[in-house]
Amino acid sequence: MRVCVYCASSPTADPIYRETASRLGRVLAGAGATVVYGGGSLGSMGAVADGALAAGGKVIGILPRFMADLEWGHPGLTELELVEDMRERKHKLLTGSDAVVALPGGSGTLEELFEAITLKRLGLYFGPIILMNTRGFYDDVVRLLERSISERFMNLEHRAMWTLVDEVEQVLPTIQSTPRWREDARDYAVPR
Repeated sequence: MRVCVYCASSPTADPIYRETASRLGRVLAGAGATVVYGGGSLGSMGAVADGALAAGGKVIGILPRFMADLEWGHPGLTELELVEDMRERKHKLLTGSDAVVALPGGSGTLEELFEAITLKRLGLYFGPIILMNTRGFYDDVVRLLERSISERFMNLEHRAMWTLVDEVEQVLPTIQSTPRWREDARDYAVPR
């Protein structure tokens, strides 16, 4: 199983976020999952990679060349793939991934998450999308998505595109119990 992890590079955020990322890396590696993430060495990015590597896991980083030039890449990954830009990075992160886990993060993490949700809505991605709700980080995001549904920008079926979890130990069971997204997703992509 290949799990795409969206996460932040901030080394100044509360340490609980890095601790959670490290635990997630260890849990995924312990289950034999390959972790694919943005390739960075700092913050939650570095922590998820370090956690998975310490547990003997395979970690693939996808890093834009300009970030490699700035020496932002993690030096100890199983594989580091350099890409031209952020768009290509997002595409490579999601392509071939069986599931997405979004850890708390800033605008880049949120952009990646919303792109995955959008692609799922359009029937271009079919795997689970898990929101790791450390310290209630994603509560407001889910409220916004719920408002999009109540205001008729999305359909009721779209509530099933993501799952909120509070503990790392819930991630794998949630991935395993989430059914593949419906093949007829385009039939209800437009609000009715």
